[in-house]
Amino acid sequence: MYECFKVEISNGIAHVILNRPDKRNSMNPTFWDELPRIIDDIDANAKARVIVISSTGPHFTAGIDVSAFGQGDPLLDADASDELAERQHGARFYDTVTRLQQSFSCLETCRMPVLVAIQGGCIGGGVDLVTACDMRYATEDAFLTIFETNIGMTADVGTFPRLVKLIPEGFVREMAYTGRRVPAQEAQSVGLVNRVYKDHASMIDGVMDIAAEIALKAPLAVYGCKRMITYARDHSTADGLDYIGTWNASMLHLDEIREAMTANKEQRAGNFAELPRKRESSGQ
Repeated sequence: MYECFKVEISNGIAHVILNRPDKRNSMNPTFWDELPRIIDDIDANAKARVIVISSTGPHFTAGIDVSAFGQGDPLLDADASDELAERQHGARFYDTVTRLQQSFSCLETCRMPVLVAIQGGCIGGGVDLVTACDMRYATEDAFLTIFETNIGMTADVGTFPRLVKLIPEGFVREMAYTGRRVPAQEAQSVGLVNRVYKDHASMIDGVMDIAAEIALKAPLAVYGCKRMITYARDHSTADGLDYIGTWNASMLHLDEIREAMTANKEQRAGNFAELPRKRESSGQ
């Protein structure tokens, strides 16, 4: 059981649900521990072929719950009475931010696709979260805002390194400099959101349909796609071409190809190899 999430796994889909609607799903200290633990467990133990992240209540998330971090936490402590402790402030802050960044990077580095369904406000840290996912979907009432600017901060948990690779730089700058709300339709028009749905129920149904379609594909092939797309995004074309050649030289299996072709011809689900459990997995 988790404090901030509910997890449901069925038919190859792991549904991870932010579950503090009374707190607008704000990201308290427990959130940052639970999310990577959930994702790493699903990935390491190959519990699903696809992960869907959604939320509850009127808003996807209100972002980081700064009030939940106690006095003396590196995120807030700027007035340490101990002079030597004050000198450590920058190093302690850096350590905290690195930990928070890693809590979202697990979404990008896990082996299966991560789809996220956004309703209402996706504020501050919420943008950091959704930009680390593979695909983003939203309701008509959804909006995204780099809210940190409005409270005198620069977003630092992943928004900028990822956002500039998803949408035009000028639009990123406008979002960042103004801190304004970007409605779902506008986010879709620049490619930040894949699809917009009328309401939360239709969005969940639609995203689950997409997840189910992905779950029918060969897991090893989808894993390769995710690795190649992420690698190509971060490297030159020449490097990407070399990497996919090397990857397929070691990972491509003719039996998987034959099974996919036969399953398509016979209009049935394929009998594919699952992702193996990771060696470092506890096996639980």
